[in-house]
Amino acid sequence: MPTPTLRPLLIATVLIACTQSGCGGSSGSAAPGAPAKGAGGGAPVTVAVAAVAQRDLAVQTIANGSVVSMQSTDIRAQTTSTVKALHIAEGQQVAKGDLLVTLDARTEEANLKRAEAQVLKTKSDLANAERNLARQKDLFDKKFIAQAALDTASTQLDVLKGQLAVDQAALEAARVSLSLTEIRAPFAGRTGSIAVRPGAVVQPNSTPMLSVTQMDPIYVAFALPERELPAIQRAQAAGSVPVSITLNAPGSPVLAGKLAFIENSVDSGAGTIAMKAVFSNKERQLWPGMFVNVSLTTRVIPGALVLPVQAVQTGPERQFVFVLDEAVDGGHKVKVQPVKVEVTQGGLAVLSGLAAGTRVVAEGAQNVRVGNVVREGKPGGGKDAAPKTAATGTSPSDPPHPAGGKTR
Repeated sequence: MPTPTLRPLLIATVLIACTQSGCGGSSGSAAPGAPAKGAGGGAPVTVAVAAVAQRDLAVQTIANGSVVSMQSTDIRAQTTSTVKALHIAEGQQVAKGDLLVTLDARTEEANLKRAEAQVLKTKSDLANAERNLARQKDLFDKKFIAQAALDTASTQLDVLKGQLAVDQAALEAARVSLSLTEIRAPFAGRTGSIAVRPGAVVQPNSTPMLSVTQMDPIYVAFALPERELPAIQRAQAAGSVPVSITLNAPGSPVLAGKLAFIENSVDSGAGTIAMKAVFSNKERQLWPGMFVNVSLTTRVIPGALVLPVQAVQTGPERQFVFVLDEAVDGGHKVKVQPVKVEVTQGGLAVLSGLAAGTRVVAEGAQNVRVGNVVREGKPGGGKDAAPKTAATGTSPSDPPHPAGGKTR
């Protein structure tokens, strides 16, 4: 317990503390319902102002995608042989039908010559059988031979006709075998790495000699949530659906293409549906396997009323904006105007409840109360300026602007 001599000193200390902190009176901070600075006789609040614009707005859906070649194939030998020559380099652009690899064709050339000779022999035998049948018919008409002899000559002719067909088929097979020794590009594209060199033995089931990949045009594959399918189908029914992509690299241009394919079923596990868009790739900016950002335009809202999305405040019951009302000395009074946001797109909110040209508070709304006077400027530029952070809103039914609201 303090001694009598210390008691006066303690009482004096308590009195000084109460005087500095305002014991028994109001504190230095405003009560929750008190007007904010800039209300009534206070200085105007500096805010950024935006006007409601009316324009056509494209509604876009964003997704991640990957570049996929329309055609890509591994080139293998279709006959057992030895590589004679390579006619292309790795990474070379080739046209359809360009010669890629030549195999040793000596055996196939010999087989072709034998088949050609066999056809000539059979044709000669057939011609002789036709002449023999003509003689037999003449002798039969003169009653010099029996019917059986005539039938034998006719049968021999039919056998040789069949033999000629067989030999001609063998000749065609020999030509096909010879053609397999010249390996050509099945379509225009770019070659990959070459796994063989002259002198290497190749077989039908061996490792691919090389690959060819089509580069132009090219696909971008992506998947969208199944809820987007009806809007995309409506857009596709009205015409081509534009698709734009950007590469995952600084300064990459936006490339334009169009929707080319929608999968015939939804992935029930992921709830998405696969799609492909086709792009021109003459500059070779797209490479198979690359990841890209996809933007798909599903519809266009004509005459949409738009505002920066940060201008829309969210209260407990509804969304609203602060509208600049009557002009007063030093600025404008503000009032609350409820709105309904239809779509947010690219930093803009498409809304209803306002007329085109209406001026609203776009930044600095966290310092604004109903009935405040505001002046247009750059928030953060003065004593009463609002910070540049996203605004927080209140319900129009609650004039004070408590903390904890959300900005759309």
